[in-house]
Amino acid sequence: MKLPVMFYVVVTTLLLLSVVIFASLDFPYPIVFYLTVIGQVFLVVMVFRVLKDDYTTTKTFEDFYEDNPIGRETMD
Repeated sequence: MKLPVMFYVVVTTLLLLSVVIFASLDFPYPIVFYLTVIGQVFLVVMVFRVLKDDYTTTKTFEDFYEDNPIGRETMD
């Protein structure tokens, strides 16, 4: 079963946010340490999965941002 790429992004984000919360709440050092190591592994896996994802789009650089359409500027 192939998991979607966003699954890896969400899991990694939640894991690393939990490390920050646990560290600020003075959880025991081994828990924070091992979660940090696991988070780093998940981060590498996430980056690999995002970069290797078979994603295609019809957009080009000329489309620019969709939320702020701009007209073509001409050079006079």
